[in-house]
Amino acid sequence: MRQAQALRVMLDGSSVFLTGAPGAGKTYVLNQFIRRAARAGKNVAVTASTGIAATHIGGTTIHSWSGLGIKEFLSDWDKDNLAKNDRLIKRYNGADVLVIDEVSMLHGHRLDMVNEVAKLLRKSDEPFGGLQVILVGDLFQLPPISRGTDVADFAHLSAAWTELNPKICYITEQHRQAQAGDPLLDLLEAMRRGDVNELHEAALTERLREQRPGDLVVTRLYSHNMDVDSINDRHLKDILDEGKVYQAQTSGQATKVEQLQKSVLAPERLELKKGAEVMFVANNFGAGFVNGTRGRVVDFDGDTPIVRLPNGREIKVERHSWKLEEDGRTRAEVAQLPLRLAWAITIHKSQGMSLDAAEIDLSRSFTPGMGYVALSRVRSMDGVYLAGINQMALAMHPMIFEFDADLRASSEGLANITEDIANEPEPEQTEEYYVDVPAPYDEALFERLKSWRLQRAEADNLPAYIIAHNKLLEELARRKPQTTQALLGVKGMGQGKLDRYGPELLEILTKN
Repeated sequence: MRQAQALRVMLDGSSVFLTGAPGAGKTYVLNQFIRRAARAGKNVAVTASTGIAATHIGGTTIHSWSGLGIKEFLSDWDKDNLAKNDRLIKRYNGADVLVIDEVSMLHGHRLDMVNEVAKLLRKSDEPFGGLQVILVGDLFQLPPISRGTDVADFAHLSAAWTELNPKICYITEQHRQAQAGDPLLDLLEAMRRGDVNELHEAALTERLREQRPGDLVVTRLYSHNMDVDSINDRHLKDILDEGKVYQAQTSGQATKVEQLQKSVLAPERLELKKGAEVMFVANNFGAGFVNGTRGRVVDFDGDTPIVRLPNGREIKVERHSWKLEEDGRTRAEVAQLPLRLAWAITIHKSQGMSLDAAEIDLSRSFTPGMGYVALSRVRSMDGVYLAGINQMALAMHPMIFEFDADLRASSEGLANITEDIANEPEPEQTEEYYVDVPAPYDEALFERLKSWRLQRAEADNLPAYIIAHNKLLEELARRKPQTTQALLGVKGMGQGKLDRYGPELLEILTKN
């Protein structure tokens, strides 16, 4: 399926599983969907299965957004408390679309719990309470962490997935790897099919022997944190210049700050020296870097480090702000230089990055998909420098192969009956997602709502602003809620106002 076809399916209001190989453009399509949906007046909740993935997409974790936190099951007491939580009720009913990125790492029982709570708080027996759900990910990447069992609790095996029955948008375009026919692209496709042969193994063996040029500095990918930390510390100590230390600045509720800090790839304490190899860990297209951009510290302007990219461009690196936002409010914020030492990083933390070259040690691979994730970070086989490999390195989870074939077939059938959506002019892109693009409101409906407010104010002998502020009427004219629950989800509409004016408002809105 082409990107433009997938975008059309999503904008038509269908719940979707958006998938494809690394570099196929899943994030680009999701980006476009969020921007266009926001312009159409939809409220899109952007979440991800892990904190690291959430920082990549400018969202929050599904655990935080859902109100479930670290709960592993829902007791009757939990349900009663959730049903009385006005903040969560408004959050669920105020959302039109729920996005969950990196769904390959989400446990199936977690998806079931989100489905259950959405039905409860939205008072609807439809899947996820009637929310449009966009699941995004590549099931061949690292699976959910399983503790005490060898059985992976995949999201696609959950009752919630079956009930949702999402349409499959399997993007087959390829943008990350250099070009069709590249040995790396062939290898990755073979791994996805379970068809790795002697030619693929020979191509890897050649990269195992390939010596990295002495003047080429690349990121090293390792399976274990211990290897990464020791390599970065050793290289930094080898630089004799005096370093500068940057401590992260935080604000917000302590538990939320702690949660956010675990997700941010920039370290809480960052020491830099001239000559330090670094990697950017945030996107700032205007400044000239994205998550995964490599560089070297070449100087300091006061306390501001200057990083030279491989293309020779120099960037003065200012602090970047990561926020944990819920219900339109910032609950926690971490400000730090968007950098980390990058002589080495873990394969797990490399998910979502694109690298021109990497030295990859797969000799201690310990879970299916690890080698696939590491190799798929690099754009072409020429950029792969293999330091070691074991039997697990090329393994993929056996349960995924058959399911992937079904996904491809389902997507092909949908593509045959789906036309491309028209292109729109691209706005200047400064962040990952365009979630703050205001949607126009229906001016005629707004005027009818104002007339109703005036009549109610006169009848009740109250000032008009007590009945409803203009901002509430604008939001009603923008979102046009058609049910009591949808009305409750509109910002500014509390339970008291709903009880007093809900039936009259719905009569106006449903007649529009």
